[in-house]
Order: sequence, then structure tokens, then C-alpha cells
Amino acid sequence: MAITNQIRFDNLRGDIFGGVTAAIVSLPLALAFGAASGAGPIAGLYGAVCVGFFAALFGGTPTLISEPTGPMTVVMTAIVASLTASNPENGLAMAFTVVMLAGLFQIIFGIFKLGKYITLMPYSVISGFMSGIGVILIILQIAPFLGHAAPKGGVLGTVAAIPELLATAKPPEMILGGVTLAIIFLMPKKLKRLLPPQLVALIVGTIISLTVFGDVDIRRIGDLGEIPVGLPNFRFPVFTADQLTTMFVDGVMLGMLGCIDTLLTAVIADSLTRTEHKSDKELIGQGIGNIVSGICGGLPGAGATMGTVVNIQTGATSAVSGIVRALLLLVVVLGAARYTQPIPMAVLAGIALKVGIDILDWSFLKRSHKVSLKGSLIMYGVLFLTVFVDLIVAVGVGVFIANILTIERLSSMQSEEVKLISDTDDDARLSDEEKQLLDKGSGRVLLFYLSGPMIFGLSKAIAREHNAMKDADVLVMDLSDVPLMGVTASLAIENAIRDAHDKGLQVYIVGASSKIQKRLERLGLFDLISPEHVLDNRTEALRQAVDHVYRKEVVA
Repeated sequence: MAITNQIRFDNLRGDIFGGVTAAIVSLPLALAFGAASGAGPIAGLYGAVCVGFFAALFGGTPTLISEPTGPMTVVMTAIVASLTASNPENGLAMAFTVVMLAGLFQIIFGIFKLGKYITLMPYSVISGFMSGIGVILIILQIAPFLGHAAPKGGVLGTVAAIPELLATAKPPEMILGGVTLAIIFLMPKKLKRLLPPQLVALIVGTIISLTVFGDVDIRRIGDLGEIPVGLPNFRFPVFTADQLTTMFVDGVMLGMLGCIDTLLTAVIADSLTRTEHKSDKELIGQGIGNIVSGICGGLPGAGATMGTVVNIQTGATSAVSGIVRALLLLVVVLGAARYTQPIPMAVLAGIALKVGIDILDWSFLKRSHKVSLKGSLIMYGVLFLTVFVDLIVAVGVGVFIANILTIERLSSMQSEEVKLISDTDDDARLSDEEKQLLDKGSGRVLLFYLSGPMIFGLSKAIAREHNAMKDADVLVMDLSDVPLMGVTASLAIENAIRDAHDKGLQVYIVGASSKIQKRLERLGLFDLISPEHVLDNRTEALRQAVDHVYRKEVVA
């Protein structure tokens, strides 16, 4: 596997044009996310440069554009608020350490090839989670949109403060936020192809604030502190004993979210380019990018849908576009960052607000109740938990409930393939000869038939048939159609075989694979069953079973 991404120069014009366009799209978003996170606008720019460059260089999706995203910003906002509240002196440095930890975990996920499992969760959970993040992002923009600093307490604090925020709203800043949204929503599609509406809104909103509202006290980027020009001051990991566990958990959560966000975007890139990304390689690239971003004091990033789509639509085909985009933004950081200081916070809030609206999964929200009532309840439950409780709790509870419901449904269907067959049964799976043999057994031969994967949800069905076992002389346990057997199902089968043995029945095992035989052997069942009674052919087992019944009758 090549260490670097697919860097080619056969489409240099398309890649450069794609990178330039993606950089123009990224600039206002990076500033907006930096301001929203509490780490400062420059953190958004550093994140866009670092994650964008190294993910493009080492990732596994040639046309993917990586940068701070709405979901990553929402989580980073909570991390910054939590750590700075508990440790005002080192809180921000600890937050950037969490970004490094997130990158480290992403590299670990990639090395152990866990990419294919990251997005292996029900769509109802992903939809509720992403929509919840969209709602959080929208709520967090209410205060700056109305001309105020963000209230303490995050989402809950903002919701509680809404009446006061509305009562003391500043009309000039509301107008600027409204103009920003109007430009983004109403800008004609033809113009959108030439210029990103976010950039147009940023420029127009800033000009209006300096001319029409030049004499009004408006909150601007410069109010957050002087924006440094030049290379960042490198940050080293900072830990405290009492926050170590919290930082570790936050790092895992941030890393997992980045993986999900990135791989979902990579799938979109695949559909547009008719290619196939390398999940594990992409996670390693993202991890390297986030570690460097944390060292440089930047926001965490992931694959960004908007930037990726724009990049592809403007002709990019290789990682050169992502590298070009990052280098252009670096030029802004090195020389032009100071010129962003007059940008109003309300304009950035309007841009971030639109991102939050776009994150909402409107398509599934509108029709989830029609597709599946249970899926809809899971989706809304995850959304609620994401907004008002905790992101990890939301995903954990959602995945647990969705998996339990799925297992219950599959087990219910599969339980029909667990049955005890005697001479009175007319089972279509049996050949004519096998039916005749069962008839000759006169009910003294029982065929315990199992089919499909024996997962733990089927133990109840196995126990049910076991309890229905009547007096007989022989039990034929047919495992021919069982590809795998879980521990719980193995124990249920063990109970059935031991019970049959204790009642004096002759037990035959039919069609067990080598793996299943080893498991039965570890359970000690082959101490009860002679090797001659472990067969591959069901018909032969039934013949021997009938012979045993006849011999027993003769002896009697």
C-alpha cells in the first residue's frame, strides 16, 4: 500500500481549479467554525490548513476535502467549554491535546483496519445523531445571531436564555445575520457556480457593517483577540490527573465522529467519481492531519461534503487539489488573516446557522414514520439524547436498541428453522426415504433440525423444542445447515443433548462442521457421544437410528 495518496499530474488544470474553488468555499466556514468553537477564528484556519494538507497527502480518497466540519465543531465546542471551565489556565491547551488524541485514535482505527466497522450502524442512528448535531449547531448560533456572546451552559444554557436573548436582541446584528442567510438561500444557482454564496455573504455582510452600521457597536472577529499572522506557536500535550479520563473519552468520541463524518463523505465522493476509497488508509491520513492540527492549535477536521462535492464538480481527480487548497489557505494565514478582523460575528453565525440547517437529515425526518415506526422512534430518541444529554450516550443507546430490535426480528424469523421432527411431521426438507425411515421409527426416533446461523437470540427456540421432546429412543441432532454457532446457542444445544443422554436416548450428530465439532468437543459432549455416531449424512444417521430402535425392540 502506497504511503501517500494518489498524487497525479495528468489533470493539473482541473486539480488546481478544484483546489482554488474549495479554498474559497472553506475560508468563511473555517472562520465561522473557529468563532463558534470558542477556540478563535484562527483555530478554524489552522485546522483547515493542517487537516486539509495531511489528509490529502496521506489519505485514501483522492478527491476528498478535509477541514473543520459542523459535527466536529459541535463536539469541539463542548470540549473547549468543559475543559476551560474546569481549568481556565490550561483548558484550551488541553482541548487541543484532545484533538491530538482523536488523531491518534483514528490512526489506531486505521492500522487495525476498523474502517469497515466504523459506519456499520443503523441509518436511523446515524440520521438522528447527525440531525441532533445540526440542532446543536443551530442553537449555539442563536446568541451571536442576535448580537450577544454565547451564554454559559452550552445548549441547555442557550435554550434557557432564549427569552432574554430575544428581549435584548440587537437589530443591526440581526439584520446582518438575516442578510447573510438571505444571500446563501436566495443566491441564483448560476451565480453559485461562479462564487460560493458563503464568501459573497461574508464580503457583503462585512461591507454593510462598515458602511451602513459604521457608527454602531457591533461584535466582530477582532473582539475575540488579535489574530496572529505567520506560523502558529506549536502546542505540546497538556494533561492533568483529574481530567485525564475525561480527555481520553473526549478523544475517542472526537476520533469516532471524525471517522464517521469522513467515511460517509468518502462514500459520496465514490458515487460522484465512480471510484472506491480506501477506508483504513483514509483514517490514517485523517489521524495524521488531526494530530498536526492539535499541535498547531487548530480545530479537528474530517471529510467535508460541501468542499468535496465542489472540488469534484470543478474538475479535480487527484489529491493535488486538496494540497493546493491547503497551501492557498496557508497563504491567507501567513499574510491576510489580520484582514478578517472586521468580519461581524453575526455574519459568521448566519453562515454556521445555514450549515446546521444543512446537516439536518430532512429527507429522513419527513418520511421516517412512513418507512418504519420503530426506526423513526430510534431516530428521534437519538436526536433528543444528542441535543440534551450526551453524544456518546445517544449513539450507544441508539445502536443498542436498534441491534436488539434487529436481533429479535431475525431470531423470530430464524426460530422457524428450529424444529423437532418425528414420524407425524411432514417436513418438505426431508427426502422420501428419510420420511419413510422416520415412519419406521414409530415415533421412537426424533430429528432435531436446525438451520442458519445459531445466534444467541435462538437459544429460546432451541429450549422450546427441547422442552417439547417426548419419550423416544434416539435423538438425531441435524446441524448440516448451520454455518456458525454462538456460545449461547451452543449451551442450549448442550442442554438438549445432555438431557437426552440422561434419559437414555442414543444421540447422533449430523453434518457438524469442523469448527462446530470443536466447540461441542470443548463442551465435553463427545464424552457422551461415540465417534461412530458423528456422521455427515442425515439419511445414514436415520438408518442407524431405526436399526437401533428395532434392535431394542427385539431385545425387549
